[in-house]
Order: sequence, then structure tokens, then C-alpha cells
Amino acid sequence: MAEIELSARGIGKTFGAFRALADVSLDIERGEFLTLLGPSGSGKTTLLMILAGFQAPSEGRLLSAGADVTARPAEARDFGMVFQGYALFPHMSVAANIAFPLRVRRLPARDINRRVAEMVARVGLAGHADKLPAKLSGGQQQRVALARALIFAPRVLLLDEPFSALDKSLREQMQVEVKRLHEETGTTFVFVTHDQSEALALSSRIAIFDHGRLLQIGHARQVYEQPANRFVAEFLGDINLFSLTDIAAADDGIGGRCEGGEVRLRPAAPIAGGRAILAVRPEHMTLAPLPGQNALPAVVERRTYLGASTRLDLRTPGGAALTLTLATHSLAGGPDRGQTVRVFWPEDRGFLLSDGA
Repeated sequence: MAEIELSARGIGKTFGAFRALADVSLDIERGEFLTLLGPSGSGKTTLLMILAGFQAPSEGRLLSAGADVTARPAEARDFGMVFQGYALFPHMSVAANIAFPLRVRRLPARDINRRVAEMVARVGLAGHADKLPAKLSGGQQQRVALARALIFAPRVLLLDEPFSALDKSLREQMQVEVKRLHEETGTTFVFVTHDQSEALALSSRIAIFDHGRLLQIGHARQVYEQPANRFVAEFLGDINLFSLTDIAAADDGIGGRCEGGEVRLRPAAPIAGGRAILAVRPEHMTLAPLPGQNALPAVVERRTYLGASTRLDLRTPGGAALTLTLATHSLAGGPDRGQTVRVFWPEDRGFLLSDGA
């Protein structure tokens, strides 16, 4: 059983009349990479600031290794922090910035110099130790911020949207570096982002927030393929949604009807009331050569070339908008805009959401 590093118990936070967090409870496992994911204003950064000790909760408790640290100041929590704006000291060299937490702790100079040299090499900044931050690229500044936060071997590293100022290519490079550092150090990482693909690529688990509430927490594959509700399903990438009626138990799953066609799902949890939203990810749908089960007609409204893949935007006779993402090489002969096709998905690739969830 995994050891628990941090536990939030009924955490709430209000700013005047605004409710930023409402009854958030979660356990953060030792050594995991947990991402707090959600749109702007969802409460994820507020929770991170409470974990760090920079804000006090309006209600609830925070436990660290079983001890109540709700009122413990930030400097006494032994947590590292990487801020969105890096927060480097502009007058200090790379080495001096990285060494700062060790100097505050009054470690011997010999130990500081050794550990700084090791960390500079670990984050790929060899040859830059004597430079000022202004002489570094954005990615190099981010590496300094990471090195400074990790140099004193914190029990937990908190990262507040650290890649938001980087371009796409550099952002992807830093994702690889952060994942490598996590694996090498074994430190518990808590990472805030609003980027779904970033969360899926980096995380051991993902906690999804909206309007101050924790909606779902689970492994990346779990929250993507088994979302708890419609918000989670739509927030984590493209999703195709249909109204499913006449739902009934069938062999090894559930049967129903969608726009007059027969639909089968396997496996699927029962939904009360005989109606539900059927959800299928675009990458799990393809074009069907013939009518049949789990195959619906649709008209191509737009075809967008994306290089290795091509996106098809379609609409069914009942008005449902669909998106398919297919390998470009498989579409050399069409379909073109205005053409009617049939879309198909396997029985084990659809899932149900409560109607109106």
C-alpha cells in the first residue's frame, strides 16, 4: 500500500463572497507525480498555495506524514516551490541562485559547492554556472528554478504552471526534463496546469477541478477513458457525444439505440432511466464500409490536414456534431466535404454518462 505524503481534509477557501475551494479532500502518495488540472479559476492554484503554506484554508485540515501542518508556516514545511515566473534573483549567478536554499540552512561551503556542481550538471546547465539569469534563455531559467527547488532534497516539490511562458518546442523539452528529474529523485511532485496533454504526459495521477470542486482523481488513462462526468469527458480532449435511448442489459454489456441505429457497449455500467449520453473519443472512431451495429451515417462538413493525421468534422442526420482523427495516408481517396460516410467504433470504446451530467 502506498504511503501518504500529504492529505487534504475538507479544505475550503473563500475570498470575501467568492468560494475558491469547496470541501476538497485528497491524499497525495509519497513519490507520485500528481497534477492539479482545470480551467482558469477552478481552484487548483489556490489549493497549491495552501499546500505550500502561502495561504491558510478557511476550513479543513492539511496533514503531512500524519501530522497536522495546517498552521505551520511555509518555511517550516520542507517543501520546494517552482513559481510560474521563476522568481530568480536577477543579481545572483546561476550557481548562487541554486545555492541559496543551502546557504539559508547554513550548510558548510564545501558541501554547498559540491551539491551545486552536481545539480548544475543534473539539469543540463554545465558551462552556465557563472551567468546571470538575464543571460539565459527561458528554458535555462526554468532549469535554474527547478535546480534551486530540488537542491535541498525537499520531501515535496510544488510547481505552479512552470512552463506557461515557454514556446511549444521548449515546453515539450522541459516536460521530458521534469519527468526525468522526478524519476531520478523520487521526490513527490504536485504540478498545476490547465494543459490537458501536459497533464496526461507527465502525471502518475490527475486531480480535475472546476469551480472550486474536485471532480475526479485517478491515473491518466482512468480519467481519460473513464471520466466521472460530462465536464471531465469534455475537458480532457475532444469527445463525441450522442443521445442514447432504449438502454437495456445485453450479453456482456449494454444495448441501446442512437438515431435509429443499434448500439452496443461492453463493458458498461448501468444507467437508470433508460436514457444516457454515449461518449466516444475521436481516435477510437473510424469509417465503416457497410451499415451495421455501432455504425452511424454522417456528412463531412470539414476536412483539416494536420500532417500525419487528418481531422474530419461531420454531422449526423439527427444533428450531432462528430470529430474523427484518422491517419492521413488512409484518406488518400476521400471522403470530401459534403460526402456521406458511416462512422464506426468498437463496443469496448464507448462509455456512458448520465443524461445531463
